[in-house]
Amino acid sequence: MTVNDDSFTNWKTREEIAESMIPLIGKLHRERDVTVLLHSRSLVNKSVVSILKTHRFARQIAGEELSVTETLPFLQALTSLDLGPSQIDIGMLAATYRTDDRGLSVEAFTAEAVAGATGANKIEGGEGRDVVLYGFGRIGRLVARLLIEKAGSGNGLRLRAIVVRGGGDQDIVKRASLLRRDSIHGQFQGTITVDEASSTIFANGNAIKVIYANDPSEVDYTAYGIKDAILIDNTGKWRDREGLSEHLRPGIDKVVLTAPGKGDVPNIVHGVNHDTIKPDEQILSCASCTTNAIVPPLKAMEDEYGVLRGHVETVHSFTNDQNLLDNYHKADRRGRSAPLNMVITETGAASAVAKALPDLKAKITGSSIRVPVPDVSIAILNLQLARETTREEVLDYLRDVSLTSPLKRQIDFTTAPDAVSMDFIGSRHASIIDAGATKVEGDNAILYLWYDNEFGYSCQVIRVVQHVSGVEYPTYPAPAV
Repeated sequence: MTVNDDSFTNWKTREEIAESMIPLIGKLHRERDVTVLLHSRSLVNKSVVSILKTHRFARQIAGEELSVTETLPFLQALTSLDLGPSQIDIGMLAATYRTDDRGLSVEAFTAEAVAGATGANKIEGGEGRDVVLYGFGRIGRLVARLLIEKAGSGNGLRLRAIVVRGGGDQDIVKRASLLRRDSIHGQFQGTITVDEASSTIFANGNAIKVIYANDPSEVDYTAYGIKDAILIDNTGKWRDREGLSEHLRPGIDKVVLTAPGKGDVPNIVHGVNHDTIKPDEQILSCASCTTNAIVPPLKAMEDEYGVLRGHVETVHSFTNDQNLLDNYHKADRRGRSAPLNMVITETGAASAVAKALPDLKAKITGSSIRVPVPDVSIAILNLQLARETTREEVLDYLRDVSLTSPLKRQIDFTTAPDAVSMDFIGSRHASIIDAGATKVEGDNAILYLWYDNEFGYSCQVIRVVQHVSGVEYPTYPAPAV
């Protein structure tokens, strides 16, 4: 048998193993509300090839490919446990098992590692929490996709309604079509049907009421059976507490803004300051996509090296706020054609850092250039550190942060030498550190941070909503602190 034959046989064997993992992952998700992860990447509803590619990706982080033959026994062990709602990372289970010298079986080690999610310790699933989307634009539709995807056993977040202004004939059909097909993010994973008579979109069995209103005061959500809901405002029309409070209508308990909040509205970056949210806080913001991209790495660098000052330059994809062709715009330069120009503009991300990291004393400045790409941006974070270091030390540290720290859902890491912006469409992390572009000299470090300013940010929004709703399930094994 040739080397080529051996390689192909090995591939077919791994395909067969990955195929056997799919029903186990699906059953854990549907019946027990358990999300199976591999190095922070969900394996729920993934294809055979996607599961294999996710295992191969571990090579970029941990230095070697993770085999499905290694992770399957941990997945099988999970199915025999009395698990409650949780997120379980079988990649981390395999990695920590390698370094454990107690001679435990896979079954015993797994049971010990996830003990907090089993038996008397497990969280009991509730009735779920209603969610309403106010607005249905780029972020609104991606958040809707994520909510539908995460419906799981039905005990988590439930997208109950979408509020939009009426758009004329076949409005709901056209909105459903935009949810079904996306030029950047591809086809919706599932089925979507529309009942125009009842103004309802059915997405993977989830009934989503489309409510037409020009103003929050026009809606009584209890009339639709909605109660104690979290409303996600993705219009950006209201940014301060007074304006956002207009949403606190019958049936609405909390309001989450998908833009930087003004005044005393808390700006939350999940993974960094979400634990500061007061239980009785009804109005909060998820800050901006760029703030979410730079704050987690900035926190990581501050924790290890100290940061004296910094500047962030974002090279940002164009947005709906800009014009396709030259036309009037209230802001300087943004009236010029977005797909034809690089446009120098401002970013509020640098000033927003103070809200998310109040203990950071360093002055952070920032500016932005909008460029003719439809999605994925890059932030160049130039930092003066409190001590000298080396490029190798910084990369080793950030690789470890992305793999094992509490920020591993926010920070990703790539060593791909040919990586370009399109490669990060669909990333669920707030930012991805480009190892090849990183520069360190003495006390100066320059980090290049890719981020899907649409999808990655939407994932951060969902994490905040899960946290305030009480359905942010614990992750096992617990990340290193």
